[in-house]
Amino acid sequence: MQAISGIRRWRGNPVCRPTDRHEAWVALAALLMMVLGAPVLGWLSGSLTDDALQQSVRAQQAQRHLTPAVVVRKASGTSRFAQDPESAVVTEDSSRTSVVAGWRTPDGTERTGKVSTTSAVTEPGTRIRIWTDERGLPATRPMDPAAARIHAVLAGVGTALIAAGLTETARRLVVWRMMQRRYTRLDRAWAEVGPDWGRTGTGS
Repeated sequence: MQAISGIRRWRGNPVCRPTDRHEAWVALAALLMMVLGAPVLGWLSGSLTDDALQQSVRAQQAQRHLTPAVVVRKASGTSRFAQDPESAVVTEDSSRTSVVAGWRTPDGTERTGKVSTTSAVTEPGTRIRIWTDERGLPATRPMDPAAARIHAVLAGVGTALIAAGLTETARRLVVWRMMQRRYTRLDRAWAEVGPDWGRTGTGS
């Protein structure tokens, strides 16, 4: 608003320097970019990110399946594939227990591997369900569409903030450069009139 009022005030001001008007136009352009351009860029980034993530979600849901498995024995260490036998949801709970479980792949091949479960029951023979890919290998749970949309929103907001920050940085750099040129011209003008400053009859 200051840039707009400044332009209106300086357009007919006889003592207004050209650089003052230039600075006002730069400020107005930066304001429009931050108010209009940054949100548009954020929306485009969020929309493209959401499309890509939702496509990935659909691909994961098509390629990953819940597979019945049987606990063979407890295992040392941890696994990045955590399975909840009741909800069949992969969790990030710190109280996971690593077990060696056996299951069948889609082609009927028996496979054994280490997974993690949040179940309190991990005795041999306990039935659990694990996520596997199309080859029957352990996999993480497919991404949830709502979670993907949240990531897309965050990406859009981040893009808008970055665009606004870059715009303000560019405005400051342009104004700084204009000020440097102004000081250079003042130094040159002073160098021309300085030697005659205060002399009698100067300019007559």
